[in-house]
Amino acid sequence: MDITIHASFLPQNDPDAALTFYRDTLGFEVRNDVGYGGKRWITVGPMGQPGTSIVLYPPEASPGITDDERRTIAEMMAKGTFGIVLLATHDLKGAFERLQARDADIVQEPTDQPYGVRDCAVRDPAGNMIRIQQLR
Repeated sequence: MDITIHASFLPQNDPDAALTFYRDTLGFEVRNDVGYGGKRWITVGPMGQPGTSIVLYPPEASPGITDDERRTIAEMMAKGTFGIVLLATHDLKGAFERLQARDADIVQEPTDQPYGVRDCAVRDPAGNMIRIQQLR
């Protein structure tokens, strides 16, 4: 079976802030920016990896979502417990320094984890947890 991960979805509640973070802070390229019904879906991805993307979507646009669920999602986003993505780099120190220089919301500085990886963590403008691992 030949299956790849094409896109993953992360919620965003401020498309301009999300675009600035993923494009300018992480250095991702913008692949699509679509508006519909007053909402925006922005597709971004790492340079040189055209087959892997993150779709930054407005969670309130999910079909069938109730008002209570919408409130719960907003609360979880604010705490950083709703959306999570794990990225990787050969230069964790350099990536972390770039995040710091651009005033990213730092959650954890580069740390050797007890489960065998070295990583750091930041939150994007919507509160999503972004962990970045050091590639070996």
